[in-house]
Amino acid sequence: MRVILLGATGMVGSGVLLECLDDPGISRVLVLGRQSVGKQHPKLEEVLHANFLAITSLQAKVRGYDACFFCLGVSASGIKASTYEALTYTLTLHVAKVLLAENPGMVFCYVSGQGTDSSEKSFMRWARVKGKTENALLAMPFKATYLFRPGYIHPVKGARTKTALYKAFYTVLQPAYPLFNAFFPHQLTTTENVGLAMIQVAFDKGPRPILHSADINILAEKRKVASARQ
Repeated sequence: MRVILLGATGMVGSGVLLECLDDPGISRVLVLGRQSVGKQHPKLEEVLHANFLAITSLQAKVRGYDACFFCLGVSASGIKASTYEALTYTLTLHVAKVLLAENPGMVFCYVSGQGTDSSEKSFMRWARVKGKTENALLAMPFKATYLFRPGYIHPVKGARTKTALYKAFYTVLQPAYPLFNAFFPHQLTTTENVGLAMIQVAFDKGPRPILHSADINILAEKRKVASARQ
C-alpha cells in the first residue's frame, strides 16, 4: 500500500509516520508538509509545500496512492474564528478534493477529536467546525472515510507535542498514565495505536466511519496481529 501523510511533524502525525515506516504492508509514504520531518528511510519521500490551500500544482505527485492519513490540525485557542475555519475546514476540503480527483479508490483517514459535533450546532466553535469538516468529508466519494475522534492521546516512541497546554497535561499525566489507562481504557489511546488503526482500516474495512479511542485500540491490536503474519 502507498500512503500520503499530512501533519507528520505534529505529535499524532509523527507517531503515524513511525508506524507506516515500520509496517511491512506499507511500501511508500509520501509526506506533504511545510517543514521536513528530518528522517531518511527507503519508503519515505517528502514534498515541502508552503501553502496547502493551493496544492493543485502537486496533482501529478500525489497520483497513485491508496490512502491518506490526514493528521494536520491547529488548536482553536487564541486564533480568529475565520482563521481556524480556513485552516481546519477550507484547507482540509481543498486537499481532499485534489487527492480524490487523482485517486478515486483512496481511503481517507482524518484526525478529528472527541466532542466533535456532527450536528454543527455546538456552543463550542471548534466542535462545530470539526463537525462541518467531517460531514463534508463523508459526503465525498472516497472508497472509505474514517473520522478519528480520540480522547487523550499519549505520545510514545519519541512523539512529542508542540502545543503548550497539551505538553503541560502530558507532563502531569505521564507518571500516572498506566493507572489512568487501567481505569479509563476506553478514553485513552496512544500515537502508536492511532497509526496502527489507520493502517488497519486502510487495508480492511473498519467497524464504522466514526472511530473513538476504544475502536482505535481494538483496530491497533488487529493490525499488530496482521503485521506479525506478513
